[in-house]
Amino acid sequence: MLSFFQLVVLALLQGVTEQFPVSSLGHTLLLPALLGWPLDQKAPELLPFLVMLHLGTAVALVIYFWRDWLELIGGFFAWLRGQQTQPGRVAWLLIAATVPAGLIGLIFRNTFDRLFRDPKLVAGALMVNGLILLVGELLRRRAAGSELGRMSALSFGQAVLVGIAQIGALIPGLSRSGLTMTAGLAVGLSHEAAARFAFLLATPIILAAALLEVPKLLHNHAHLDQALLGGVLTGIAAYFSTAFLVRYFHVGKLNPFAYYCIAAGLLAFALLR
Repeated sequence: MLSFFQLVVLALLQGVTEQFPVSSLGHTLLLPALLGWPLDQKAPELLPFLVMLHLGTAVALVIYFWRDWLELIGGFFAWLRGQQTQPGRVAWLLIAATVPAGLIGLIFRNTFDRLFRDPKLVAGALMVNGLILLVGELLRRRAAGSELGRMSALSFGQAVLVGIAQIGALIPGLSRSGLTMTAGLAVGLSHEAAARFAFLLATPIILAAALLEVPKLLHNHAHLDQALLGGVLTGIAAYFSTAFLVRYFHVGKLNPFAYYCIAAGLLAFALLR
């Protein structure tokens, strides 16, 4: 059972790092292993607890991007009525990008669950994540136009490719936002548009995971209380980290996050040995 202090630290860590391309899940699993905290990697409550933290992030994303979601939902229904608008096309692109990771995650969920139990694997994956981010910068193409225009210019095949990149994030240590941003840069999005597409794409996957896993907590009120508190704290931290990154990617690149992942993974792996 985590103490109140440990719960707060993990929730804030999850919220701050969820949108950063550094694998929030990897950090949430590595920190207790390094500090000897009583986070049982084999406990059946672990995955639902972590998903509740992700649910807090999803709520924060909906609140932050509420104007975008209203525009996308309106565009989706307008598209069904035959009005082909940019928001409607982006909505369909997000749907297409969500399908691959959703199906793979559902089919192979138990296989990926077992990966949560080896902190050294997580540390190794964190280093690989850093290398992927560096490759993403090398693959980046120059893009022009507004964020919405750049996203709507994607083909459905390119959107699916970005969605497929999410599958790697089922392995702790590989960042969902980092992988989707890297794929977005590779297909022609700017840093800003790739980040926004990744943030929007996160919401349906996280909500779907919560629907599958959170009910497992309902039989244990102690774990449910912890998870709910953690979810609220995570949501607050995620809101502010998202606001920071939206501004950062106006001019920033992935390189600093790549160097951090490589260094943090090496250090964690050395300490775990």
